Amino acid sequence: MQRAKSNRPDQRVPRYTSYPTAPHFHEHITAADYQQWLGTLQDREPLSLYVHIPYCREMCWYCGCNTKATRRYEPVADYVQTLKAEIARVAGSIGSKPIVTHLHWGGGTPTILSAEDMAGVSDLLRDSFQFAADAEIAIEIDPRVLSRDTIDAMVAAGINRASLGVQDFNLHVQMAINRIQPFDMVANAVTDLRQAGISQINFDLMYGLPAQTVADVKWTIERAHSLQPARLAVFGYAHVPWMKKHQKLINNQALPSAEDRLAQAAAIADELTLRGYRRIGLDHYARDGDALAVALAQDRLRRNFQGYTTDQAESLLGFGASAISTLPAGYVQNHTDYGRYTRAVAQGDLATARGVETDQDDRCRRAIIERLMCAMKVDLDNIGAAFDTDASHFAEELDTLRNDFDMGLVEVDGTRIRVTEPGRPWLRTVCAVFDKYLQQNEIRHSRAV
Repeated sequence: MQRAKSNRPDQRVPRYTSYPTAPHFHEHITAADYQQWLGTLQDREPLSLYVHIPYCREMCWYCGCNTKATRRYEPVADYVQTLKAEIARVAGSIGSKPIVTHLHWGGGTPTILSAEDMAGVSDLLRDSFQFAADAEIAIEIDPRVLSRDTIDAMVAAGINRASLGVQDFNLHVQMAINRIQPFDMVANAVTDLRQAGISQINFDLMYGLPAQTVADVKWTIERAHSLQPARLAVFGYAHVPWMKKHQKLINNQALPSAEDRLAQAAAIADELTLRGYRRIGLDHYARDGDALAVALAQDRLRRNFQGYTTDQAESLLGFGASAISTLPAGYVQNHTDYGRYTRAVAQGDLATARGVETDQDDRCRRAIIERLMCAMKVDLDNIGAAFDTDASHFAEELDTLRNDFDMGLVEVDGTRIRVTEPGRPWLRTVCAVFDKYLQQNEIRHSRAV
């Protein structure tokens, strides 16, 4: 794979699963705002749901999610009761029953739930919303805590896609991140899921982990491929110990250099494309025929808080501590502190902690960033026309792309922008050029590559 460099190679930039991004949310958006925005949802418009389960049996040192470790089930059971009360409160604020086309169970470890609690949440969601017959219902799985009873509960809940956290199959890497997970454990989980009828299997892998090498990621790809997943998401480890204190347990000296990270990402791309996977945007891969690959080919690929998606809904409602909702008027986020989240719901309130209202410029820039992240190209004239914004509004951004990126990474032809294949690793950095908030108030993010 050809390698190239941007003039800002080590810039720390957001992952752009939203725009504006979460660090720019503020407390001036309240529960009253969220309730008003919910009232504008129409039952004929498709809707997506996200359910956050912020508990794990033990903490993986690399984790960047909002979660905590517990060996007791009582805190989880208490949380489920609060979660169900929140779902009922939000559904009651809508005044209709919108059609749900996607539901994602995330965490944490959603499969930490008992079969009874998973069924209880699922039943409430189906009572509160209409589910499309072909709705995608996905769940994140830690193979270390997956039982046959849980799989049966997943089937009963209508789950049809499972994402297994793998990260890396090498024992020395697993030891360095406190996640011991033998290959056979993952293989058995895949077999059990498929036998139960959940045939759409995704893997989450990572590069840039401590003690990890190019040889390690190649071996992981070989082992992962033998299990024939439909999709793989390959994330660069974000070392942000100032935000996630448990990451201080990782040995900084064992982390790969920026050059090594780039080599690992390139090796993964080469190995997966060689095995027939289609590269999707920045960090996803899918087999031909998978819905994600079809969406890419048909220019229908989207991006939201779960990453790349086929989801066409403009609104996503998030339930649980720290969950973020996307609505036409803007974004809202629940309290991340479990105590504050629980108290708000117990008082009969929505759990809103902060958010941001979007204006026309935000929505235009969001569309530009999404097209770049999904299609690696955008025509500012076309996007601008949809938002009544002339492409000349972005003259400064176009100049930055021409001046700050090596030829061969980004091509600018009038108002048309195309990120080349060698420029793919810097896709987030290209998007950051259109991020007016990042320019106004620099916030520490993860490395672009």
